[in-house]
Amino acid sequence: MWNYWMGGKDNFQADRVAGDAVAGVYPEIAVMARQSRRFLIRVVRHLVAEAGIRQFIDVGTGLPTMQNTHEVAQEIAPETRVLYVDNDPMVLVHARALLVGSASNGPIAYVESDYHDPDRILAEAAQTLDFQQPIAVMFMGVMGYEPDLDVVRSIVGRMMDRAASGSYLVLWDGTDTSTSVVQGAAKLADSGGVPYVLRSPEQLAACFEGLAMVAPGMAPITLWRPDDPDAERIDAYGAVARKP
Repeated sequence: MWNYWMGGKDNFQADRVAGDAVAGVYPEIAVMARQSRRFLIRVVRHLVAEAGIRQFIDVGTGLPTMQNTHEVAQEIAPETRVLYVDNDPMVLVHARALLVGSASNGPIAYVESDYHDPDRILAEAAQTLDFQQPIAVMFMGVMGYEPDLDVVRSIVGRMMDRAASGSYLVLWDGTDTSTSVVQGAAKLADSGGVPYVLRSPEQLAACFEGLAMVAPGMAPITLWRPDDPDAERIDAYGAVARKP
């Protein structure tokens, strides 16, 4: 469904029907999906072009669609290395078939793992990435599926503890910043959808403790260095921060 909402082509009729049904109950989720990809593109371009990052771990990547992390990064720096992580084996089947870099580009690797097992992710990542050099660790809209904020902070902390100085954390999630989005999330859960915890921007900011936020700090993802002067605020906040 997320692939469908983002405008991707790797979905089936059943996904589209279900996606329309979910969007009918929770309209904001389709907007969030599309805007999240635009946020990813802007963040990756910034990290590669301005911060000099050449390694990424994209945790909870989902089905590949257009302008994936490696495509955005390698367009600027072909040598960039990317590790994708997801716990859905079907995602990785599609990823291996669709996300194939050219031989002249940096390696792209895939790990079937849950973000609740950061030690496994890190062990797998060490086969592709150089942990003596900075890495960007990205959690893009996935931590709302973990109800305990302390667990979220522990996962993020364990990943970033291993990362070298100069590494970056990127994290965004849906937020409880309007009545309509809170009601939509509740309706989705009541209708049998997977519960998704909407947190406050302050709670999300707690995941960045000890890191230096990149301007503009914690912000609606549409307003993080927007390329659209008419971008509107949505109920999804994110930030990028550097490990000292």
